[in-house]
Amino acid sequence: MRKYYAEVIGSFALVFCGTGAIIINQETSGTISHVGVAVTFGLIVMVMIYALGPISGAHLNPAVTIAFSVAKRFPSRLIAPYILSQITGAFLASATLKLLFSDNEFLGATMPSGSPIQSFILETILTFFLMFVIIHVATGSKEQGMFAGLTIGSTILLEAMFAGPICGASMNPARSFSPAVVSGHYEHLWIYLTAPVAGAMLAVPAWNILKDKTETTQR
Repeated sequence: MRKYYAEVIGSFALVFCGTGAIIINQETSGTISHVGVAVTFGLIVMVMIYALGPISGAHLNPAVTIAFSVAKRFPSRLIAPYILSQITGAFLASATLKLLFSDNEFLGATMPSGSPIQSFILETILTFFLMFVIIHVATGSKEQGMFAGLTIGSTILLEAMFAGPICGASMNPARSFSPAVVSGHYEHLWIYLTAPVAGAMLAVPAWNILKDKTETTQR
């Protein structure tokens, strides 16, 4: 149960701080700025990895959990409770933000600024890169170690910085699902539920190819 509690807390922190930054930026006429929002997402993921990585691995993302299982680095029997924990934490965060900012329409929900297919492709590629980094720096299925948090947090910050204005740079179904449901804006939600999972799973064979080459070279 410690693992599940950790995923609830970490996912709550991610959605509360990340989408909270978006909401407060809107409420204060851009005080935080797009750069500030990107930095907030990167920093909250980084600190949660350092705080919770040794307990649950700090997945905080259903796409990451599924990809780790596909890579055979995470037990399939834990997929459902991990995802349930992540969604629970995300919903608690969005509900809290709804109480605090009841007049905000979208509550930080991810929305494409261009065509849906453009955002689908972007989200797939962004999550591919994110999972590719995670699976190389993680220990087993745990995102822990001296540089894991910094590396993964920096990847999220980088991707949110340049792609956020177009697709939202969610890379996380739980992060997009909870504000969409709580705000009642389901438009384009399918993008943010399917593209991150597809991108994360595509990173697994890429990791396998490089892993095999490395092992061959070492021999």
